[in-house]
Amino acid sequence: MPDQPASAAEAQVPDRRIRRIAILGGGTAGWMAAAILARATPNMGLAITVIESPEIGTVGVGEATIPPIIDLLRFLGIDEADFVRHTQATYKLGIKFLDWRTVGHSYWHPFGTFGTSINRRPFFHAWHKAQADGLSPRFNDFSLCAALGDEHRFRHPDPSDPGPAGGLRYALHFDAGLVGRYLRAYAERLGVSRLERTVKGARQREDGFIEALVFDSGEELAADLFIDCSGFRGVLIEQTLKTGYLDWSDVLPCDRAVAVPTERKGSRAPYTQSRARDAGWQWRIPLQHRVGNGYVYCSSHISDAEATDDLLSVVGETPLAEPRLLRFTAGRRREFWNRNCIALGLASGFLEPLESTSIHLVMSGVYNLLDHFPDKDFAPANIASYNRMLIEELEHVRDFIVLHYCAVQREDTPLWRYCRSMALPDSLAERIELYRATGRISVKAGELFTDLSWFYIFEGLGITPRSHDPLMDVVGRVQLAGILNSLAQATAAAARTARPHDAWFDAPTLAGAAR
Repeated sequence: MPDQPASAAEAQVPDRRIRRIAILGGGTAGWMAAAILARATPNMGLAITVIESPEIGTVGVGEATIPPIIDLLRFLGIDEADFVRHTQATYKLGIKFLDWRTVGHSYWHPFGTFGTSINRRPFFHAWHKAQADGLSPRFNDFSLCAALGDEHRFRHPDPSDPGPAGGLRYALHFDAGLVGRYLRAYAERLGVSRLERTVKGARQREDGFIEALVFDSGEELAADLFIDCSGFRGVLIEQTLKTGYLDWSDVLPCDRAVAVPTERKGSRAPYTQSRARDAGWQWRIPLQHRVGNGYVYCSSHISDAEATDDLLSVVGETPLAEPRLLRFTAGRRREFWNRNCIALGLASGFLEPLESTSIHLVMSGVYNLLDHFPDKDFAPANIASYNRMLIEELEHVRDFIVLHYCAVQREDTPLWRYCRSMALPDSLAERIELYRATGRISVKAGELFTDLSWFYIFEGLGITPRSHDPLMDVVGRVQLAGILNSLAQATAAAARTARPHDAWFDAPTLAGAAR
């Protein structure tokens, strides 16, 4: 049957659909947003435009990621090996923390599984029981990612393996500048437009909604929905809409970072390294062609010049560029979505990259936009729901990062003495007390960091439960020792099939690396 003509009433109904999206700022955040939106909305007739200024560079702090980045590549239909090759990426099995608990001590936050459930309880309860029984288990016997990391080896997961190899998860380290270019090319193939302009402001309606971006040339670009990826400046979310900012520096006192790339010497570690320093912490991120280094610090305890000299004295390789200084205030915008503007990346707030979450938070912001995609009415309840979900996620990540600081046993410098005594958010204090009392970890569905992640940091920093889960007492000492031995053998067997991490970056290997 042929389509019936629209009635006169239907013809007069205004089109409330979002037709034009303007993304202010490129870089990883802007082009990732464009790529996801273009991929997810192929038949909606959306005109997506990314506006980049030729005068403003991007901040490449977030060169390390967490496992959801692999899920993103699959969603976008991007071949992993091609992405690794073009972004100078290396594989990441977790984060190794040095000198945090005490100087000379190290611990892991690995990806993937840890042992296996026993009596329907997470394995860390068996770990507590084993320690109470005097069995002294070795951490790397039950985490394949930690075992491989310490040996500088890597393998992909084996979905057919019910053991450690099937539970392996990984992420990537990459050159943020190259990733921005890669995603730009991808998005442009899907029809996203790019404008190279300098934005001097925005034109607003009487109700405060943004109507158009205003360029320094006097030209304007109108849109229905605006995404602010303009970095710390927050050109739309803050300079235009005056959204406001919540300062979290009382629990995250570091407010500066100095970053410098260096030549690569030696093998590439398949993990991010985080080393506590007198006034903050130092990152080391191995790429194929160089090493990313940085020192995140508190300016109340060290000057910018001292921090720069300190970093350069310990990197161990030749710098490839001048050190770059970044200033920030830990915290977030009061709202991530205000009227018809959504802030992503540094425009939305800042949490230091201690757990490599910055790129994931951009992804989460875009995914949640798709779940709350508006029409031109911009229903307040829809905006409130989006803000509530993103605020809860960011506060969860904040608490997880604060845990690294507040639970240290160091008292050798003013920063660490402050961190040990600072007042904590109630949400974090309650998690810590529950674990201390019972060994249990309570997480909500959908939280980024699972109970395992919390366990790794609790254990690594020496927080010991006063008791263990009573349900583990049905497992006797001899039986538990046998289970632990079997798991250790399975981990060792899975590790034996892994190749040196460096071997994955030979040209023939990269051609078919991802499975």
